[in-house]
Amino acid sequence: MKKPPTRLLSALALSLMMTGTANATAEGQITDAIAPELATGSVMRKSVKGTQWMVASANPHASKAAESILKKGGNAIDAMVAVQTVLGLVEPQSSGIGGGAFLVYWDNKAQALTTFDGRETAPMAATPTLFLDDNGQPLKFYDAVVGGLSVGTPGTLRLMHDTHAKYGDLSWRAVLTPAIELAQAGFEVSPRLAALIEGDADRLRRYPATHQYFFDDNGNPLSIGDRLVNLEYASTLKMVAEDVDNFYQGPIADDIVATVQNAAGNPGVLSKKDLADYRIVERQPVCAPYRQYRVCGMGPPTSGAITVGQILGILSNFPLKDLGKDSPESWRLIGDASRLAFADRGRYIADTDYVPVPTEGLLAPEYLKARAALIPAEGAMTDVSPGMPQFSHAMKAPALADDQSIELPSTSHFSIVDKAGNIVSITTTIENGFGSRLMTRGFLLNNELTDFSFATQKDGVPIANRIEPGKRPRSSMAPTIVMRDGKPYMAVGSPGGSRIIGYVAKTLVAHLDWGLDIQSAIDLPHLVNRFGTFDLEAGTDAESFKPALEEMGYNVNIRDLTSGIHGIVIDSGALEGGADPRREGLVTAQ
Repeated sequence: MKKPPTRLLSALALSLMMTGTANATAEGQITDAIAPELATGSVMRKSVKGTQWMVASANPHASKAAESILKKGGNAIDAMVAVQTVLGLVEPQSSGIGGGAFLVYWDNKAQALTTFDGRETAPMAATPTLFLDDNGQPLKFYDAVVGGLSVGTPGTLRLMHDTHAKYGDLSWRAVLTPAIELAQAGFEVSPRLAALIEGDADRLRRYPATHQYFFDDNGNPLSIGDRLVNLEYASTLKMVAEDVDNFYQGPIADDIVATVQNAAGNPGVLSKKDLADYRIVERQPVCAPYRQYRVCGMGPPTSGAITVGQILGILSNFPLKDLGKDSPESWRLIGDASRLAFADRGRYIADTDYVPVPTEGLLAPEYLKARAALIPAEGAMTDVSPGMPQFSHAMKAPALADDQSIELPSTSHFSIVDKAGNIVSITTTIENGFGSRLMTRGFLLNNELTDFSFATQKDGVPIANRIEPGKRPRSSMAPTIVMRDGKPYMAVGSPGGSRIIGYVAKTLVAHLDWGLDIQSAIDLPHLVNRFGTFDLEAGTDAESFKPALEEMGYNVNIRDLTSGIHGIVIDSGALEGGADPRREGLVTAQ
């Protein structure tokens, strides 16, 4: 992997950094410059309009790759492969072929909505004590994350390959070509990537491959404008283009396993059999009514669709439209609805192949109406606990303890609509920023196993999201397609750890209740409450709600809330898209 010393930014890139403006035209033209990470409220973006196709992704290189595929006659699934493989190159800290993903897909020809689970799985050698120390106590988070112990069986590549085999129009090699060519030519390190490398430098230095890749010849973290070439990643994708089993059974699998099992100080238990046996799962969408819409997404093992659906179902009992976005009362209701939903999430949601999950009961209107009645007429809720949703008629509710997992923000989301009307809404991750910090053959490996609860039981009562061999860890990823009158109306999602749920719910409320266009809904500052403390987005108008929320009885924390919401609205044959100014994404359209 060579890194020619290119530290000079183009005049256009410098201009973008100073003005904070970068966007796509309706004709699909996007700049080669990398847009900087922007603070919400510092820039007024406009929604991008289109009539034929649209892509909203987290990086201009990825949007441009999708554009090239769509202009060659490819469809949304073809473009998805191009976007994901490019994102794994240009924002490797967030997602890639060493991680997992959830896909919500609208097949316009079949008029059918479906979902595909490409979540990582626990190795078959995983034991209940995997994340416990010698005294039986949970490890500290980063003691578990960094190294091989946290690596689950990657699912993203299998998800891309198998859905492409089913739905793709272009050849498998063709959709991998943009990433191969960019890896060989190199790309300029963006402001965001440079800042993240510097912030994680101590952990990235721990293993030789990441040290070599993310630092210059003098041992300094890569800087803005450095040209980063990844010939190993290009070689990996060429091998995958020949046969995806080179990754899951062949020489790439050998190197993945060796990297995990030989990680100095923290080896893992992933095996070649785990890779060879990995399969994606097609699952029924989970849909929840909201006003005149149906909000559909991915069910367990992610909590995304259920918890977003619960928040919205609780809020449907209140006049949010009348209250408006500037009312502290609106945010009080949203915050306490979220707290109630998160209490249920922590108790009940896990991989349904291992644990019974009362999905229908959690989303039942009468149950959510009863949960909404717990929100007081004024002031913050003082006692929030899980409810008692109805399990299936043949099943007695199992005794479960509350989850003890930690989810830190990383991940990426992108949305695609093609000219045939097919729609992709996909959230993809390697979990924590830079995953396990292990790298092999040009890509990072995930730390997804730390999404399991480190403790497996509490006072003898099992935790639903406990680690078990072959199990998929619970997630918060919430790729969403909103339906109206039986047709897709909106595709949206976000990264952000467990705050993903709040980011997506806020964006939906902002658009569906408050009438903001998609870009304005994305831009709207974040106010997120999961467990009692209200997080307000620093440097935005959200800070102005602090006195009112404190008077209501909330603890308030002002902090950075770096979402990455990318959404598209499909209305009367027109497309309108937005990209989160908190990251580097662009919308491109025709």
